[in-house]
Amino acid sequence: MSTTPPPALEPILTPTHLKLWQEADAFAAECIAPCVQGMEANPHRVERLAAQFMADRQWFGVTIPAQYGGMAAGHVAKTIIIHRTAVVSAAAAAILQASLIPVGAVRHWGTVEQKAQWLPQAANGQTLFSIAVTEPQMGGHIGGMETIAERQGDGWVLNGEKAHIGNSHLAGLHVVVARTAPPGVGASQALTAFLVEDDRKGLTKERHRPGLGLHGFTFGRLRLDGVRIPAANVLGAIGKGLDVAQSISILYGRPNLTAVSLGIHEALVATTAQWLSNRPRYGGYLSDLPVLRDRLGRMQGRLQIAETSTYGAVNLLDQGKRCDAQLIGAKHSSHELAADSARDAMELHGAHALDGDYELQRFFRDIQCTYSPAGTGEFQRIHLAKAALGEAEVEWSEHLAAEAAWARPDPTPA
Repeated sequence: MSTTPPPALEPILTPTHLKLWQEADAFAAECIAPCVQGMEANPHRVERLAAQFMADRQWFGVTIPAQYGGMAAGHVAKTIIIHRTAVVSAAAAAILQASLIPVGAVRHWGTVEQKAQWLPQAANGQTLFSIAVTEPQMGGHIGGMETIAERQGDGWVLNGEKAHIGNSHLAGLHVVVARTAPPGVGASQALTAFLVEDDRKGLTKERHRPGLGLHGFTFGRLRLDGVRIPAANVLGAIGKGLDVAQSISILYGRPNLTAVSLGIHEALVATTAQWLSNRPRYGGYLSDLPVLRDRLGRMQGRLQIAETSTYGAVNLLDQGKRCDAQLIGAKHSSHELAADSARDAMELHGAHALDGDYELQRFFRDIQCTYSPAGTGEFQRIHLAKAALGEAEVEWSEHLAAEAAWARPDPTPA
């Protein structure tokens, strides 16, 4: 697989980005690739070594301002390291991207004290974060959330259950969204985000169970049974949990998953091209047959579209432009295009694709895991339709003015 960025990205990538691209490729080959076989052979085991390798490089601090010990590198840089890691292991990339979502929540919605306490721990890899919004029965239907937070004395008590929580078994801090208003109050005013330390009494986790793909990545359930937290652990304003969840999903969740899909897509194309180029047929190779070249060409075309869409969207975000629709569209198209290429790759490999120890199966399983998180395809298309009709709601990319000055000290409360 090429370690040189495609020419279409040259107007976006700075010399610093190009250096990071090369460093990420070298790191993935040296540190992540040796973990893959063990992750696949032991899907019931939580992968901790890859997480530690990334923490040692301070990659969990890529979007954290320098004043908190972060890289202050922005969203294009974040996309590069997730993308290049995902080419080698989507599961390792998932560990990284899942923690960067709640890091963004603390970065944008935390108080001065919360940022000072938690962002340095994320930047140096001491503490990984998770974000807990989805529930077993309600799924991503935030308005139907059943987890409750009630005032008690000078603090809060949380009760409920969360599901599909990325890094559930690695995180030391969970951003939990819960209902703080009685039934009948709309979601825009009924929810609040909280910071819940992993060692809080009453917080428990089910044992890690492997999913269809992303073996080694843990996305389990959290149970909150009378978990008590102080008032200082409220993240953002009381009743504004929906804003926290939506803004961070758009600015971090969607582009992060887009980068994972892009890495898998690139691996699919490279693996298929290699297979066709080395499989003898009719005195030549499969790659000589026009009908198969046509299929491979469609895969390459999809990959190029996904690349420009992915990096174009996060480049706008780094420039502080209005780009919610671009971020949503990139997430939707990156998955859809990669899923189409995954199907083509399986068919082009014929029966060889069915061999259990061939890496193509890993790519096929992993790409299925980028569809639902941060909103299904239907959910993305509804948002895109609103943009087409001029009905778009708050533009979080503009409202938070997040990327205008990543390294600028900002002691002001969110």
